[in-house]
Amino acid sequence: MDLRDLVENLPLARQLRGDTLALGPAAQSGPTASLRPRTATADRVAKSVCPYCAVGCGQRVYVKDERVIQIEGDPDSPISRGRLCPKGSASLQYVHSPMREYGVLYRRPHGTDWEPLSLEQAMDMIADRVIDTRARTFVGPDPDEPERKLNRTLGFGHLGGATLDNEENYLIKKGFSALGAIQIENQARI
Repeated sequence: MDLRDLVENLPLARQLRGDTLALGPAAQSGPTASLRPRTATADRVAKSVCPYCAVGCGQRVYVKDERVIQIEGDPDSPISRGRLCPKGSASLQYVHSPMREYGVLYRRPHGTDWEPLSLEQAMDMIADRVIDTRARTFVGPDPDEPERKLNRTLGFGHLGGATLDNEENYLIKKGFSALGAIQIENQARI
């Protein structure tokens, strides 16, 4: 191949020579023509919702051999119509980050080291602390007006996540209200 053939086969030369400027075959080189999308090898696609803010953008999660290989915006989502912000676009990095924790870690009061706990042990610790806090901070009758019932606690509250749906938020609100909590909020309103 001489220099003239080389120059004539450059993508720019083909674009200028052709009637489809910068489109289709005129813009492709050998290497770009052989490229395939990362999603082409996926075994399945799971629909999901981005967990990083209150918008709830739709995501398509591409899985191969039970491993996430790509996360993209879902064009079928009425919320985001296939678009993702920088945080949502980086979801794949969150999934595969070498810094991601896969278990429960606990640091004792005044401790300096983290120790692994089983999920069951961590849930029992949380339940024990909620019960203890409620018992210590629950206010029945109003101290100033004993006939007026308050039945509340300021000892704990709840801040819900952005991707909780209305039904989940309703159940959480009812559960925490039953415990006497009055500080109940959802991230979607923040």
